[in-house]
Amino acid sequence: MAVNYDSKQYLKDNEKYWQAANYLSVGQLYLRNNPLLKHPLTAKDVKVHPLGHWGTIVSQNFIYANLNRVIKKYNLNMFYIEGSGHGGQVMISNSYLDGSYSEIYPSVSDDEKGMAKLFKQFSFPGGVASHAAPETPGSIHEGGELGYSLSHGVGAIFDNPDVIAAVEIGDGESETGPLCASWFSDKFINPVTDGAVLPIINLNGFKISNPTILARMDDKSLAEYYHGMGWDPHFVEVKGWDPRDHKNDPDDPKNVDDVFEQMEKVMDHCIVEIKNIQKYARTKETADTAKLPRWPMIVVRTPKGWTGPKKNFQGLPVEDSSRAHQVPLPISAVDMSHVDVLEKWLKSYHPEELFNKDGSVKDSIRNMAPKGKQRMAMNPITNGGINPKPLRLPDYRKFALHFKTPGSIKGQDMANWSKWIAEVMKLNPHNFRGWGPDESESNRLFDVLKTTNRQFMEQIDKPNDADIAHSGRLIDSQLSEHQCEGWLEGYSLTGRHGFFNTYEAFGRVVDSMLTQHYKWLEKSTTGKAAAWRRPIPSINIVDTSTAFQQNHNGFTHQDPGLLNHLAEKKLDYINEYLPSDTNTLLAVGNKAFQQYNTINLLVTSKQPRPQWFSIDEATKLVDNGLGVVDWASTDGNNEPDVVMAASGCEPTRETFAAIDILHKNFPSLKIRCVNVVDLIKLFNPKYTKKGISDKEFDSIFTKNKPVVFAFHGYESLLKDIFFDRHNKNLHAHGYRENGDITTPFDMPVLNKMDRFDLAKEVVQDVPSLAGKSADFQSKMDSILNKHYYYIRDHGTDLPEVVNWKWTPVNNDK
Repeated sequence: MAVNYDSKQYLKDNEKYWQAANYLSVGQLYLRNNPLLKHPLTAKDVKVHPLGHWGTIVSQNFIYANLNRVIKKYNLNMFYIEGSGHGGQVMISNSYLDGSYSEIYPSVSDDEKGMAKLFKQFSFPGGVASHAAPETPGSIHEGGELGYSLSHGVGAIFDNPDVIAAVEIGDGESETGPLCASWFSDKFINPVTDGAVLPIINLNGFKISNPTILARMDDKSLAEYYHGMGWDPHFVEVKGWDPRDHKNDPDDPKNVDDVFEQMEKVMDHCIVEIKNIQKYARTKETADTAKLPRWPMIVVRTPKGWTGPKKNFQGLPVEDSSRAHQVPLPISAVDMSHVDVLEKWLKSYHPEELFNKDGSVKDSIRNMAPKGKQRMAMNPITNGGINPKPLRLPDYRKFALHFKTPGSIKGQDMANWSKWIAEVMKLNPHNFRGWGPDESESNRLFDVLKTTNRQFMEQIDKPNDADIAHSGRLIDSQLSEHQCEGWLEGYSLTGRHGFFNTYEAFGRVVDSMLTQHYKWLEKSTTGKAAAWRRPIPSINIVDTSTAFQQNHNGFTHQDPGLLNHLAEKKLDYINEYLPSDTNTLLAVGNKAFQQYNTINLLVTSKQPRPQWFSIDEATKLVDNGLGVVDWASTDGNNEPDVVMAASGCEPTRETFAAIDILHKNFPSLKIRCVNVVDLIKLFNPKYTKKGISDKEFDSIFTKNKPVVFAFHGYESLLKDIFFDRHNKNLHAHGYRENGDITTPFDMPVLNKMDRFDLAKEVVQDVPSLAGKSADFQSKMDSILNKHYYYIRDHGTDLPEVVNWKWTPVNNDK
């Protein structure tokens, strides 16, 4: 028999489902036993330290219950993003009601014993988090840091034309910069090729201890705000209604039928609106000719802590106040003086009408949820994606630069790499994208822009809007690092592949987002809690416009600190690549883009640079992570006098130039040259399985010879790496927070990472050269002094620096 999803009976049944979710949510906050209240609550039934959040829970359950209805009515492929943050009970409670939680975690069974475990584990040692964490079925958004729910939802629906992301957004979250920026997302959703998002503002009035800004605005002002941002807002007002007060009063203007009917009418309208937008676009338009639609959204006004305690024990309001934010009443196993209030609260949901005597969910309740993969907790998109596919990668060797002598030609690494990326896009037209905050052209992705347009749904002004169209594989028309990172995360978490290119200094804008993503990876791949999760493609961050070549933008644009930030994490989930030329970057890209469950940081140059390594040498370097550069070494594979190591583009150039100087001045000096591409390889194996052993480390760096290391990042990171190794004779030359608007070569000089300072360091450190140190240092200082005045007179670097070429050495000694 066909179900009438609009009938009064269906509304009443849906209200019962909602009450069941509310009951489970309160139980998770407070109880560890006696889940069905079969006897009066005792201290053994209540948690010693109830922890969690209450304020957004019931309104989210209300939203979730109504989303279930439209999924069934319209046969939708929909999933849920919980933006309010600390509301983990919502997705747990609802997945328990639809049966998926017990399917994934059989020990949390659909009976009294399972419900007791469900309650006890929440925000409990050895249990589950109070967020919608990786172990939460249906989640791709942890929500510990607010601001990214809409970006994640939009990232998930790119290239998923049949999917709707229902994104619940807290009114507190709405005050964050990233969330405010994410309202521009509608300008990038193509109704022909992409899915849709349905933003739902959970407007409950308060944050931790302050009112929310949006809640103090009237509907007219809010409508103007969202309409101005390009959305079509619809409002639902349920504030002040409580099922316990109005449940049996058919004459009350806000009885259960009216409240659910109001929400369901608005949801129906929004779903129909989405379907009409997509139907029109997919029958009347193409991806290239599609117009920017005005997508619907919903604003739901509810009281914070809805259906919870009206007042606390001091007589102050709890419901509809910030006091409802966390645990609303101070009842615990160590303070049971008001346990009767908790018991009355729990019983107000009438659990005897929702669950069978054995604790199982009543069929009438379970039947309100969708079935199978249509359950939002079981939608494949939330667990590695819908039919995820590995990337098809072109042979990177075909894009290699060829030369006879190292350093004999120059090339722009990013411009050359762009040719390979363009082919990746051609081979993967539906599951690979690039993002950037208005920097892709500046970052020299020229061939990408020849291959694909930048997707942007607003009006396009030709010829001023170059390489911009309604359809494209690159999105970089919004100047927001948060959006780019959020879109990439949403895209990758749902099984697709991509990269985010940005200026190095402003990768730091999203370092906390990367921290959240790292924690997601770590939590979702360790232990049994989330063993059911499928692997997700790597997050690839391409940092260019780097610290050592930001001469015209100056000090504000000089910060390589993302290397340090990520290196502080568990390194099995982190890769940090510092390729020094085009061929190495090609080999790095080929390796990084095939990885899963990692964050890959690629630090590379966009400026014309000498090209050092053949494609075979580059491949070997990337495969091993580091290696001795035979053609630049003069130790004859014997014990060296000094190890000169480099990691990064400018450090590599300056190291080779320093070796050139040293060889010409001290031809008998035995130098071992080492290039490091994969920084994580240097870490001790006790920190990561990727680290090389002490034996291998010593074979490269020796146990006690001076190591003069030119490094792209902060020196403290190198010192940390060497701390656990035998060789403590490290002389690090990296970024020292010295920068300015200056010439390219002056940046290494300011930070003592230039060829002359490196050569001086070697002569100081090698005992056999002690008697020659003063004269040599004076010679180097003279050149540096000349450099100082020359750049200030001419505005460019010394000719002997600009025109320097590598001189092959006789390394057969």
